[in-house]
Amino acid sequence: MRTNYIFKLLEKGERIDGRKLDEFREIKVLPNAIERAEGSSRVIMGKTDVIVGIKLEIGVPFPDMPNMGTLKTGAEFSPIAHKDFEPGPPSEDATELARVVDRGIRESDCIELEKLCITEKEKAWDVYVDVHIINHDGNLIDASSLAAVSALLNARIPKLEDKTVIRTEFTGKLPVVKKPITVTIGKIMNNFLVDPTKDEEDIFDSRLSVATIEDGKICAMQKGNKTGLKESDVEEMIKLSTKKAKELRKLL
Repeated sequence: MRTNYIFKLLEKGERIDGRKLDEFREIKVLPNAIERAEGSSRVIMGKTDVIVGIKLEIGVPFPDMPNMGTLKTGAEFSPIAHKDFEPGPPSEDATELARVVDRGIRESDCIELEKLCITEKEKAWDVYVDVHIINHDGNLIDASSLAAVSALLNARIPKLEDKTVIRTEFTGKLPVVKKPITVTIGKIMNNFLVDPTKDEEDIFDSRLSVATIEDGKICAMQKGNKTGLKESDVEEMIKLSTKKAKELRKLL
């Protein structure tokens, strides 16, 4: 019944919560949400609620990047966040979410990873981006990506004495130089929707998540759902995503 109602509204260019097709829900960005993390942020997008924590640990650089730190992103879907989430290993959706968030940060060169090298080939900072879903009512990709960038912007590098990490003292901020913003556009029939609710996501024909940096350059894309997209659809979705990213970037 609810699905049919959504379809009928969309035929008139309307949405179930009264928003325009290209309108975000109310968004709150709350930096420094976790006291003990090196950086953190909470993003509330309508009823969707996510928290991202940043943790830095000492690691060994990858052989092909001997003078660079590393980025590692994970996502946890707590059963309290939605009835479809179950305890246990990360689901396919959680893995996809982590990869999309990671790709936007990594491919934009958001962090100057070479500045995280301590000793070439031997020691560097590993940056852990941990996404925690508090409540799921749609558009986890955009909310999580926004929270991740916000958390990185306020993250600090702990003091290192010999081999001991002093987490109560800091040597400076994480070298963040870009602000990648991901905006997901969903297609239902011939309509393109920004910031979908969970009910809208459930009836998507297809979706496209586009990450862009300040100059509008695309650094990553991820298509979801099984229905294909025409070239004209992709062009329109990219155009809309790039336009709406400017709104989200103002919140950082």
